[in-house]
Amino acid sequence: MTNYLKRNRASEGYLLKRDFGRVVAGIFMVVLLFGLCFLILQPLLHQFSTSIMSREDLFDSTVISVPRYPTLNNYREAIMLMDYWWSLLRTIGITFLVAILQIIACTLVAYGFARFEFPLKRFWFACVMLSILVPPYVIMAPMFLNFLNFDIFGIFTFFTGSPIQLIQTLRGYLLLSATAMGLRNGLYIFMLRQYFRNMPKELEESAWVDGCGKLRTFVQIMLPDAKPMLISCFLFAFVWQWTDGFYTFMFLDNHGVMASQMAGLGDVFNNHYVMQVIGAVGGHGLQPPIALLEAMISTGVLLGIAPVLLVYLVAQKGFVESIGQSGIKM
Repeated sequence: MTNYLKRNRASEGYLLKRDFGRVVAGIFMVVLLFGLCFLILQPLLHQFSTSIMSREDLFDSTVISVPRYPTLNNYREAIMLMDYWWSLLRTIGITFLVAILQIIACTLVAYGFARFEFPLKRFWFACVMLSILVPPYVIMAPMFLNFLNFDIFGIFTFFTGSPIQLIQTLRGYLLLSATAMGLRNGLYIFMLRQYFRNMPKELEESAWVDGCGKLRTFVQIMLPDAKPMLISCFLFAFVWQWTDGFYTFMFLDNHGVMASQMAGLGDVFNNHYVMQVIGAVGGHGLQPPIALLEAMISTGVLLGIAPVLLVYLVAQKGFVESIGQSGIKM
């Protein structure tokens, strides 16, 4: 301490001012990070607290955040009402397939924009950027009509006598994904295009000299180097598809995926509660108490996002590396 005071006097007070400024800045950063973490985690913590409350806790006005009689009955009931395990398997399969098709299609399109010249290239890329800016609800009506009576230059009508109905079918959404027109595909194309543009052209030129064609160069040279960005885009596609409401309700609402199960849990619980009460005491026009409905919805939301959190925990290392490397490249 004496040595520090001597050094501070020798620096005419600069050392103390510098260290004091660092301490204040550190405290400010800690408070700021704590506040941001609280804003992010508080809704999840509130939902978790509500989901483990018993009926006694839900109707007790003195219980706010910490339940007196925690229980897992809400989880058992939500799993039954959501047909959770089958919904989980179906959602994993559909989401994984859709994400793979989106990444394959977007990678090919992005590489074409990054490395090849073709007519109206700037115009087509402007259309890609426009697909990022325009909300999907703006094109809801024309998309619905297009897939309700889907036809390509009258070919299906010529051979079958009528267009194909692709609304509420997995085929319709797979077609969108395979043609790079699915959920947020414009963003994936932009990210991958920027990545490929910043890769050295000498890699491709040396491969061409060694006798590789353009497709083989793309598969064996460019794709392995783009693995971090592909992982990043795949995780984005998987998570956004898991919680998507727009395309799910247009194409997958009758497939029992997790997004539609979470959205319909309130109505399902309503009917379940009414049938229970009618079976027990009789009556009509009943509605479940708000506290019970909130607890069931909170439980369903936590069950729905739990697999996404697990995917992030498993893949967080690759995800962080991909974000860091893509930041350097872009």
